[in-house]
Amino acid sequence: MTADAKTKTTRQRGSWKQDPEAVKADILRVAREEFAAHGLSGARAQEIASRTKTSKRMIFYYFKDKENLYREVLEQAYRDVRTGEKALELENLDPVAALRKLVAYTFDHHRANEDFIRLVMIENIHRGSHVAESDTIRAGNSPVVEQLKEIVERGQQQGIFRDDIDPLQLHWKISAFCFFNVSNEATFSVIFGNEMTTQTGQDSLKADVVDTIVKSVLTTST
Repeated sequence: MTADAKTKTTRQRGSWKQDPEAVKADILRVAREEFAAHGLSGARAQEIASRTKTSKRMIFYYFKDKENLYREVLEQAYRDVRTGEKALELENLDPVAALRKLVAYTFDHHRANEDFIRLVMIENIHRGSHVAESDTIRAGNSPVVEQLKEIVERGQQQGIFRDDIDPLQLHWKISAFCFFNVSNEATFSVIFGNEMTTQTGQDSLKADVVDTIVKSVLTTST
């Protein structure tokens, strides 16, 4: 081992001992980018190590293996979006305003976090097998449906939302609109042009998605 390599190893060991949580966070950050770009099979632990202040050996020390690291990346990605939803404080808004804010947040989050969309697409290629192994993801995602249920029930009590709304189906529709906007951007733009991907196009699309979802739950008399 060269003198430079020994110095680097010494610095790495020092950082592991001084702040292991920061090292783990750095690994997860880079791993998220690598998995989103190359998938589970294409991502390389050595590449993740070279982009962080650690080593391949230490990645496996913290995360056991590449599949476990991938699963923790997924957990963090889902946790981030759910944390953002909780921070909206929708319970303080009237039902229509709450639903509009939630849909707008979902649209903006997905647009700003293409890596999240790509990770979900990759996990669907794997038939959701890693999500199925994660109690954290399944438990962490149930609150969004409960959040919608609370909004819907308040709207129904006020007579402005239909009585036959299924909160899970409503969540599905919100996700479908906002997910497709990012997941299919490349092919849609090649086929139909990039007018909808401009800032003006996205602003218009977002407004239309929000209006479409809200109108779908309103009573005919509203």
